[in-house]
Amino acid sequence: MADTSATIPEKPARETLAEKLASLPTSPGVYRFSNAAGTVIYVGKARNLRNRVRSYFNSQGRQPGKTAVLVSHIADLNVIITSSEVEALILENNLIKELKPRYNVNLKDDKSYPYVVITNERFPRIFLTRQVRRDGSQYFGPYTEASQLRLILDLIGSIFPVRSCKYKLTEEAVAAGKYRVCLDYHIHKCKGPCEGLQSEEEYQAMIREIVTLLKGKTSALVRDLTAEMQQKAAELKFEEAATLKAQIEGLKRYAERQKVVSNEPVDRDVFAIATGEEDACGVIFRIREGKLIGSRHTYLTNTGNTPLPNLLASFLEHYYLETPDLIPQEIFLQAELPEEELEALRQLLASRQTGQRQVRFTVPRIGEKAQLIAMCLDNAEHHLHEFMVQKRLRGEMSRKSPALESLKQVLHLDKLPERIECFDNSHFQGTDYVSSMVTFVLGKPKKSDYRKFKLKSFEGSDDYAAMQEAVTRRYSGTLAEELPMPDLVLIDGGKGQVNVAWKALQELGIDVPVAGLAKRLEEIFVPNERDPYNLPKTSPALKLLQQLRDEAHRFAITYHRKLRSDRTIRTELTGIKGVGEKSAEKLLSRFGSVETVAKASIEELSEVTGRKTAESIYRYFRQQDADQP
Repeated sequence: MADTSATIPEKPARETLAEKLASLPTSPGVYRFSNAAGTVIYVGKARNLRNRVRSYFNSQGRQPGKTAVLVSHIADLNVIITSSEVEALILENNLIKELKPRYNVNLKDDKSYPYVVITNERFPRIFLTRQVRRDGSQYFGPYTEASQLRLILDLIGSIFPVRSCKYKLTEEAVAAGKYRVCLDYHIHKCKGPCEGLQSEEEYQAMIREIVTLLKGKTSALVRDLTAEMQQKAAELKFEEAATLKAQIEGLKRYAERQKVVSNEPVDRDVFAIATGEEDACGVIFRIREGKLIGSRHTYLTNTGNTPLPNLLASFLEHYYLETPDLIPQEIFLQAELPEEELEALRQLLASRQTGQRQVRFTVPRIGEKAQLIAMCLDNAEHHLHEFMVQKRLRGEMSRKSPALESLKQVLHLDKLPERIECFDNSHFQGTDYVSSMVTFVLGKPKKSDYRKFKLKSFEGSDDYAAMQEAVTRRYSGTLAEELPMPDLVLIDGGKGQVNVAWKALQELGIDVPVAGLAKRLEEIFVPNERDPYNLPKTSPALKLLQQLRDEAHRFAITYHRKLRSDRTIRTELTGIKGVGEKSAEKLLSRFGSVETVAKASIEELSEVTGRKTAESIYRYFRQQDADQP
């Protein structure tokens, strides 16, 4: 690629712009418009840069309102020449994400949808994730319906003996006997690759079958397994044949639950967009072998009066750039795409296919296929209505809560911090280390989303290690699936704590703003900046951060005191001969406190622990009374 962004600073901006327009190449590429302040306000792509860019200036009288406003603010332009339209499309997508130009249509999902990931390992694991990383793993999704996702994972778990452990099963580790089989092996949920009881070839063959299932090819998988079952039966391997038969029956039950939307066993994606004044919502139906296996919706903001075909093209480009492995045979569209956009999409999809024929783009007008478009559009209109209601409510709430707007400006956030999560640590001389996380939504506590962590990855007093563990545990594993991502992570601490939390998020591939509030001078720290922010004591943003910090501290202290109290009580009771952990818990549950246990009679104690232990407890506390002066 070549960047032709040189400027001639001694000449007026408009003269420079005119010269650039006169010397534009006819190559494919990406163009960037900047305003007088040098800020990029629009990024676009073109098959022919000269024709596309000049069209903005040659027909200003016929341009729609938003485009006319854009042109009035253009003071400079830069172009990057690419070798193909596909390269231009990908570069445009990346630049829009990086620069966030004011006049580009913004595409965003309403939440972080989960994917099913098959890890890039000798013996891959399969689990849910909301973070898609470029690590060679295979990702399937996103899934918008929790019931469908649970059904798929339950099916995989019931049919295929996939390992659930996190061991790194390298050839050297397995050969050295580093690991031992777990319960899953004994209940036939795993075949023991950790001890070399299952070969990599056999395991990978099973993974290929799971990939076929996740792609919606249940019929093909049933056919392959049926042929394999018949082969095993012919070889008199009846136990293996019976296992295959159980897998086939499970697959058939799964296929029966999928909604049939077409009599043709064809793979299709169906796209439709509902539009409003400044916002729109696009929906895609994923149809595999005539069955609807999933749907997804994406919101488009800052649309203005952008024509529907252009919005539709942006939606398709965004979707197939984000999900490159889900290329169907046919794509149904609500409207015809502009020729230039359609050709770029064809090239993109062709570059992602392996030996398949060219994808067909169709705009159905009548019959069953048109009904699919209508159903897709109904869903888009429903989601757009919900989005507009939420947008109005958020606007009303932000007007009622100046603290959120102030916080957004102070920390230079891209969006209003509607959901803030705050972390604090607590310990006593390095013992009973705990961390708390409290959640505020629209400036108010949401106690159902509070979480507490008993920290265990380190010994002694280490606030940095404590913060790293708490943040890592919150934004990975099960908790990452249970709770939505915040708009801001707040740390009770200074520069060091903030940088540790930020690095932990970066290692997880999560891009969320982080800030810290230090107690001593109430200074606000942000990652990788030396100097803190100092706000007036009357600032609503500072008061909100203090409220979050104080609540996190209260929650952490409460949990820490409870752990210390429980440990102290159990230690005193378990120090008595014959009283173990379970007996101590039963006694506390029955009597409520150690003091009440000490005053209980032998008969009362016997009801909980038995006569012999009751006598031991009774003697212990009577002896303590006798020893007191």
